[in-house]
Amino acid sequence: MTNSDNIPAIMAKIGARARTASAELAFATAERKHAALIGAAEAVWKHRGVIIAANEKDMAYGREKGLSAAMLDRLMLDEERIRGIVDGLRAVAEQPDPVGEVLADWDMPSGLNIRRVRTPLGVIGVIYESRPNVTADAGALCLKAGNAVILRGGSESFHSSGAIHACLVEGLKSANLPEDAIQLVPTRDRAAVKEMLTMTDHIDVIVPRGGKGLVGLVQSEARVPVFAHLEGIVHIYLDKHADAAKAIEVVLNAKTRRPGICGAAECLLIHKGIADGLGQEVLDALMQAGVEVHAGAGLKGTMPATEDDWGQEYLDMIIAAKVVEDVDAAIAHIRAYGSNHTDAIVTEDAGTAAHFFSRLDSAILMHNASTQFADGGEFGMGAEIGIATGKMHARGPVGAAQLTSFKYLVTGDGTVR
Repeated sequence: MTNSDNIPAIMAKIGARARTASAELAFATAERKHAALIGAAEAVWKHRGVIIAANEKDMAYGREKGLSAAMLDRLMLDEERIRGIVDGLRAVAEQPDPVGEVLADWDMPSGLNIRRVRTPLGVIGVIYESRPNVTADAGALCLKAGNAVILRGGSESFHSSGAIHACLVEGLKSANLPEDAIQLVPTRDRAAVKEMLTMTDHIDVIVPRGGKGLVGLVQSEARVPVFAHLEGIVHIYLDKHADAAKAIEVVLNAKTRRPGICGAAECLLIHKGIADGLGQEVLDALMQAGVEVHAGAGLKGTMPATEDDWGQEYLDMIIAAKVVEDVDAAIAHIRAYGSNHTDAIVTEDAGTAAHFFSRLDSAILMHNASTQFADGGEFGMGAEIGIATGKMHARGPVGAAQLTSFKYLVTGDGTVR
């Protein structure tokens, strides 16, 4: 199936099957969707050995390609991470069904009753890189919201994604829902991505989840509407009123817990009043933890920072650090170099935190908390399909509710105008 001449035909068939499945899913009961997700969770755990064996092939492929340690970590699955996938599927299953939720209900003087209710988007195309757990998260969330989904995973996670997808299909079968509700593009050929971007007859929205290159390609070539998920150029500002223990704990966790995810801190901005004290203590703690610090003027790090370090998404055990005049200088730096993904402030001054929150427009802003919480699961959504950094329709963690639109249900009693 890797012959690029066949890709348009392959994708057209996948799209047509997805469109047919979406019509049935639109009125599938909450109970059947719940059953499908629980069935999928049970299948993932039952077949965890198969999934780990498939992942070993992907890890070998990734090492051959020269992926960094952080990127290999994103790719790797073990029993603990598979348990996380199972827990995520169960968490989505237990979320309230968004379809049919009444968002507003009002009566008009004309005698009409009008309700605005959630309805599925239809068919969603998800294009993602490396992390095979996205296969489960995206499939589950789209199903929960009554959408069919076409998944195109990264070439590195080809075998892992295929094994997880087989479990999702097992869940659909067990609940007597159409198997075509969750389809995985069966080729590594990049022509399939370009084909998805123009499938306006079959796909209602594209969700890209990956690096700048992928998102740039999608935004420049897509004819299908896009929920943009830009890179996570995540900043933390250490204010002069920061608590020392909180600052060290938060920054270390934000950088080192999993440096290869989009919520990992990439740049530390330090108020000039604490640069020689707490600021340098935090940098020393990072270096002791194995982080390479690219330090700006007035700071001691592993190496000097250059202009190229500002606005950089390392996705690795590397962080840039800079001294700033005050909170407004930090805000100006974030506006110039950030990606509107996630930014944080560490301070005990509530007024400064409120100033930071009101003057920045990132999808997620945090106060005295690790940016690694930028995750739909941590927001109580069960899982996420991505972090949307645009401003249309969905923003921040995209869960099941964000994968719906709405329609108006208007009821009269022989009412005429």
